[in-house]
Amino acid sequence: MKRTLGVLLTGLTLIVLAACGGGGGGGSSYSGGYASSSSSSSSSSSSSSSAFANSVAMSVDLWPDAATGNVNIGYMTLKICAPGTTTCQTIDHIIVDTGSEGLRIENEALSAAMRAALPETVSGTGHLAECYQYVDGYVWGSVRKADLSMGDEQVAGMPLMVIGETGDYASVPSDCTSGGGNAHDTIADFGANGIIGVGVLPNDCGDGSYCAVTVGNGYYYVCPSGGGCTQTATPISTQVPNPVAKLGLDSNGVVIDLPAATPLGQRTMSGTLYFGIGTRANNAMTATQVLTTSTGGLLTATYKGTALSQSFIDSGTNFYGFSDSAITQCTGNLKGFYCPTSSLDLTATLTGKNAVNANIAFTVDNTEQLNGNFAVLPGLAGDPNGFDNLQPYSDSFDFGLPFFYGKRVYTAIYGRTAGGYTGPYVAF
Repeated sequence: MKRTLGVLLTGLTLIVLAACGGGGGGGSSYSGGYASSSSSSSSSSSSSSSAFANSVAMSVDLWPDAATGNVNIGYMTLKICAPGTTTCQTIDHIIVDTGSEGLRIENEALSAAMRAALPETVSGTGHLAECYQYVDGYVWGSVRKADLSMGDEQVAGMPLMVIGETGDYASVPSDCTSGGGNAHDTIADFGANGIIGVGVLPNDCGDGSYCAVTVGNGYYYVCPSGGGCTQTATPISTQVPNPVAKLGLDSNGVVIDLPAATPLGQRTMSGTLYFGIGTRANNAMTATQVLTTSTGGLLTATYKGTALSQSFIDSGTNFYGFSDSAITQCTGNLKGFYCPTSSLDLTATLTGKNAVNANIAFTVDNTEQLNGNFAVLPGLAGDPNGFDNLQPYSDSFDFGLPFFYGKRVYTAIYGRTAGGYTGPYVAF
């Protein structure tokens, strides 16, 4: 399924990156993130732990500095180690994405020692690689294993993807590039050191069964020595999982808790990502609206009388993405974004698969008038069809990170009991 992976704000120049998780099979959901040009950083700049063992700090900030203009991107810090060793690295500015599944780290964000220590995954006569498709491009790289730490939560020997490698992975297969768009194989292209998908599915290929038996699954490849990678079926145990699904007590979902934003924006924001739902006192179910979703995380949004059945709530998207010809669009470098004469207070109704309705009030600001030095822009909105390099759903409404401001938003994993309900669902 298609997903949006964001927009970049440099001064008032906005560029779109958009993501479409996975290939032709599987059950990925639409995701996103606001990306920007940036430089590598492998040392922690925000706390990776908090007062509770099952939570980590989240930040929305201008990284690496105000000139790059990242906006509405929620970051966290994590640590990876070569399995069973003390060769470790703490990596900051990892995008928190409830619209996808799996941990993906840019190769250039890893130290030379870490690159050498992470074991490749054997597949047939070669090693395992993955192609992860986006609306405007793709990421490509090896599947390796690492011991993952998020605060005090740990997953041993977990498969993850390393983006943008050389050697046997340097030549990207044509069936990975054929979807068009650019390779997001650098930190500058991706706007982060990596992304952690904590969505509603246990694996990046749905429940994993499709990619386990289907050779042409659009996700996984075997790469022999010297290159020449071809698609391959791969066991669930070697597929890239949702890291949360691999936790112990806290494996049923996540809670993102961000404060309300100042109208027209603010420079930075700090919040918390909790692992688990209803498993501890700090992640208790307090939501009043619980909306079950499709297996891909989709809901129906009704906006101005039109039901949009492929809508979603996604922390990885950095704006409200929807079509409305009555709202003036920006021009020039801001093409695709909305530029109304004055801020608009609008509403939409979200409906879950369980027929629960939730009325959502949101604001659309004039993008031209927003402060380029602010990382938090609660009224950033645009029409995904207005960007030249995007191919979004025709019947979707993307509630990106601005939706999360001022809420505790719960995302529950498919088939798992969480806070008295069974996933997949979103709640707030």
